[in-house]
Amino acid sequence: MSRPVIDHTHSVDLKSWVESANGHKDFPIQNLPLGIFSVRGDAPRIGVAIGDYVLDVKAAAAAGLLAGHDLEVLSADTLNAYMDMAPAKRLALRHRFSALLSHEAMAEQVSPLLVPSSDCTMHLPARIGDYTDFYVGIHHAMNVGALFRPDNPLLPNYKHVPIGYHGRASSIRVSGTPVVRPKGQTKAPTADAPTFGPCKRLDYELEIGVWIGQGNALGEPIDIDDALNHVAGFCLLNDWSARDLQAWEYQPLGPFQAKNFMSTISPWVVTIEAMAPYFTAQKPRPEGDPKPLPYLWSDADQSGGALSMELKVHIASEEMRKAGTPAVQLSEGPSTNMYWTVAQIVTHHASNGCNLNAGDLLGSGTISAPERSGYGSLLEITRGGAEPVEIPGGTRAFAEDGDLIALSATAKAEGYVPIGFGPCEAVILPAR
Repeated sequence: MSRPVIDHTHSVDLKSWVESANGHKDFPIQNLPLGIFSVRGDAPRIGVAIGDYVLDVKAAAAAGLLAGHDLEVLSADTLNAYMDMAPAKRLALRHRFSALLSHEAMAEQVSPLLVPSSDCTMHLPARIGDYTDFYVGIHHAMNVGALFRPDNPLLPNYKHVPIGYHGRASSIRVSGTPVVRPKGQTKAPTADAPTFGPCKRLDYELEIGVWIGQGNALGEPIDIDDALNHVAGFCLLNDWSARDLQAWEYQPLGPFQAKNFMSTISPWVVTIEAMAPYFTAQKPRPEGDPKPLPYLWSDADQSGGALSMELKVHIASEEMRKAGTPAVQLSEGPSTNMYWTVAQIVTHHASNGCNLNAGDLLGSGTISAPERSGYGSLLEITRGGAEPVEIPGGTRAFAEDGDLIALSATAKAEGYVPIGFGPCEAVILPAR
């Protein structure tokens, strides 16, 4: 299994001359995520987050600070070419960024290339050619299944094959972009015919996004022990869901307009190299669960292919924000609740010869916990709207206009500095 290596860039003793990075909740020197930013209408370009600043990579390349690296790649306005680099070249680039931002001798040259993050507008990190959403959160599958099939919540294929569907890449937006309440067809159980109008059961889904690095040729599968070599990094993903539209349209096919109106992602790509210390053992399958078919099984992947992340969701109504009332936490849980690993979903995606490309995005599917405090959607938390959750000034069965939904994540491992993913949030606007 080709997991990323832990090296000096992950050392707990490593400090940056950028003071705000030391102890930063998201972007200490051990993280160094990449994104695409612009300032005051300038052209978008690559940046590296460090504390409360962004290192202008294009400017660093122009200043001769990145000699020996591919300057064309580093001067691009997306990360597609970066994602397509060989893992060894990406690692070498991480080492250079770490040196520039940790060695005091570099401060005089590099500090003029730092931009306050508050001045930056963030853009989508890559041109997303394809987006596939999986369903690897077994507790979500169980919780939702129990609402509709109490006697048989989990369908028989779930423990044999990573379930997924192809989503809509064109409607993925970066954190901070408002989501417009979708319209669509719905049909009440007692109605004779459907009606068309605004969604009444708008929901979020707490997910991890997986950015594909180097792809595979059409017709060539990816071996599970090589799968992580095809991953460039990770982000947070909120795959917004119109539950009432979904209930009517998903028979007999899969998600369509209930999902394709928008998905929100965090703007920073936390590289797979940065995540090296935060890979951990996959939870053992419960006794009696089938062992996956050989192409989906690797002992090395099981011993260290899961991600150690703490995931949270908060909500703040428009009234709460106006009053300065802090957001309310809706859920908190670990990413180790994924039933299938990242390597397994990448391997399965390509197992029929499907060609993945640099900049493709895979969603984990909603990650939930066995207990209500860790549920990853309002559908679960409120039991389909039957048990609304309390927030200051009211209750919520599903998300309402004006609500801000915010996802956050922190990767943690004993003996290492925690790293974060930055914001993944959006405010809901009324239907148009």
